[in-house]
Formats: sequence, structure tokens, C-alpha cells
Amino acid sequence: MEARIALTLREMCGLTTEQVASALLMKPTTLAQRIVRAKRKIRDAHIPYAVPTQEELPERLPDVLQVIYLVFNEGYSRSTGASVVDISLTKEAMRLGNELARLLPQGEVFGLMALMLLNDARRDARQDSDGELVTLDAQDRRLWRQEDIQTGIAWLEQALALTPTGYYTLQASIAAVHAQASRAELTDWGRIVRLYDALCRRFPSPILALNRAVAIAMNGAPDTGLKLLDDIAQHPQINRYYLFHAAKADLLRRQGQHEAARSAYQQALLLVTLDPEKRFLLKRLNELEPAP
Repeated sequence: MEARIALTLREMCGLTTEQVASALLMKPTTLAQRIVRAKRKIRDAHIPYAVPTQEELPERLPDVLQVIYLVFNEGYSRSTGASVVDISLTKEAMRLGNELARLLPQGEVFGLMALMLLNDARRDARQDSDGELVTLDAQDRRLWRQEDIQTGIAWLEQALALTPTGYYTLQASIAAVHAQASRAELTDWGRIVRLYDALCRRFPSPILALNRAVAIAMNGAPDTGLKLLDDIAQHPQINRYYLFHAAKADLLRRQGQHEAARSAYQQALLLVTLDPEKRFLLKRLNELEPAP
């Protein structure tokens, strides 16, 4: 599945090797080798390009959903450049999602549409007029597009009416909790933790474990959150993921553990490639420096 997704993102969606590698938490060289091997297999096995039959669609759907989601993610939070968002990619992902919902009106397709809309509704608040990154808790929520939030909620309600509740529907439910909080301090972190509990039980992954640990910390248990981060620290994907180190740094900063936070920020800065995120992390790091 990973090879199919990588090949589709690179050859059909036009993402660069670096963008695909970032999406899949892989090194670009490793990703390039995987794509070469996939192309060679297609050539040597004479695998034809063919439109799947109706019976094959359920088996193919998870790959298609993930491709659309990863295209959206690269647009929603770019891996490189001066701007946080690439609107052309987010719009294209949502166009594809809409088309897929028309062709295959299924719960997870609705869930993906809800997730993309609820996240994209915050787009205008994620970078200020100076081009600086604005974190979720500091965003001006008056800039969130309420019409898109309501449309996203409507998609989510359609998804929740169908069973079983899947990966994208659960993620959209988390996005809805954020979208419906008028102020950051009113966020229902308890519900978010319960939703991440369900996600981690059904779809275990180091990224979900990271997000769950942060949610637990934000729900009033920072020490537990930090311990959970330590539990996944040795995972190779996580160790290359700058947001793991940035999240750990932020929790340590909030706990007053400035030396450990400084080390985590430095590690995140070695891995981050988006300019506004680099500046944000550097600013946080400099704020930890002892006063002269």
C-alpha cells in the first residue's frame, strides 16, 4: 500500500519526491528508491493500467482516501517554503473528495470531507500579516470561516450516521471539537482524549500516539503526556518527525523544564523545513535563553 500511495502522489498528483517523503515520514532517498522499485515491478510484471471494477472499489478505496488526505495535508501545512498553506493543493484535494463522495457515497468518504473542511476553515488564522506562524491556541477565531465549519459538521453528521466509524470520521470528530470552541480555553480536551483513545485502539500508529500524548497533557496531565512521549521516542519515524520534538519542547517549556525544552527545540530545528515554523521554533528557543 505504501508503494502504491508513494507512486500515486509522485506520478499522478505531481508532488515532489521531498513532499512525498515528508508526507510518509521517510527520507527522500529511501522514497526515491521505493518508487523506482515500484515502477520496475509494474514493468517486469506487465501490470496494466485499468479502471477498477465495481467489485474492486472497496479494496481500492483506502488507498484513494489516503492519497487525497496526504495531498490536502501538504497543502494545509506545507513541508517547505515561506507560506504555511498551499491553497491550490487544499482546493484540489477537496474537489477530489467531493467527486469521490458523489461516486461512492460512503461513511469514510464523508468523514474525509468533514476533516478537510473543518481544518481548512482555520486557514486564514494560521499565519499573520507578517508571515509568522500562529498556533491553534493563539489564533483569532473570528477569522475561522463559519460557513465551512457548518458544512464540515454536516458532512460529519452524515459520516457518523453510518457504521462502523472509521479513521477519517474519528479525526473529523476531533477537528469538530476544536472548531466548535469559541475560545482555546473552552476546548473539550477530555472528549479529544477519548477520541484519540478510540483511534489508537483501532488504528495504532506513532503519530496518533504522539497526538494522544499531547491531548492528555492538555487535559491536565502534562507529566503523563511527557511520559507517553518518552515511550514512543525510539520509534524511527517519530525520531525524524520534527513535530514530535516540537511538541515535547512545548510541554517541557510549560512545565518549566527549560534546559530539556531547549534541547528538544534544537532537535526540532534540525528537522523542520518550513520557514515560518523554523522562525517560530527559534523564537520559542530564544525565549528560553537565560536573561543576561
